[in-house]
Amino acid sequence: MKKYILDFTLTENKALHDAYVLLKLTPADGAPLPPMLPGQFVNILVPDSPKTYLRRPISIHNVDMERNELWLLVRKAGEGTKHLAAMPTSSIINMVVPLGNTFSYPAQKHVAPLLVGGGVGVAPLLYWGKELLRQGYAPQFLLGARSKKDLLQLEEFAAIGKVHIATDDGSFGEKGVVTQHSVWNDDFSFIYACGPKPMMVAVASKAKSKQTPCEVSLENTMACGVGACLCCVEKTTQGHVCVCKEGPIFNTEQLTWQI
Repeated sequence: MKKYILDFTLTENKALHDAYVLLKLTPADGAPLPPMLPGQFVNILVPDSPKTYLRRPISIHNVDMERNELWLLVRKAGEGTKHLAAMPTSSIINMVVPLGNTFSYPAQKHVAPLLVGGGVGVAPLLYWGKELLRQGYAPQFLLGARSKKDLLQLEEFAAIGKVHIATDDGSFGEKGVVTQHSVWNDDFSFIYACGPKPMMVAVASKAKSKQTPCEVSLENTMACGVGACLCCVEKTTQGHVCVCKEGPIFNTEQLTWQI
């Protein structure tokens, strides 16, 4: 897909949690959003942050074509993301968009796909769930967090499909990690996951045991977004590849994880 370097206007900065904000942006020149696919990401130039030398990769959380809005779910992890999270509305933010690849569709529609997310890993699953629903699938979500207060965007996900919850402390949904949830007793056409690597490895193992195809969205450290800096290299069955260019979406059969 064609890549663009565009200025966006920040139209809303909504705090969802102490550590997360939802940013809504629209092209600064009023032009329509360029085509973007679920699973892709943007690379943001953090303005007025002298110590933030490199752009920051952020998953595309949602694309609202009617409002001409791009949504980004940002976790305040380092100086760059903390600076982004503190930006006031009307700020101008420069981004390279869109980058990376997209998810694969399930082969059948009569069995639901399962989208599994943990922490900020839920970000790419909202847009993908909406696209699956638009294409006639009935996606279900399995979302994990430490506690009830750490769950994000539940109403948005519930508007798309059935939502299953796992919390470490049992404060909401079933107690335990996502791979301990009773939903795994059901069959699914395809499994998608994004979150901490140990979680994705465990989900991939579950999918393999059920002989269900599985794709994951990797969160390797990225800098350039175009495969030049080699920060995000991942070992695969086809050799070492750059996640930002060949991914971030990979079928788990391509990966050399021990599952």
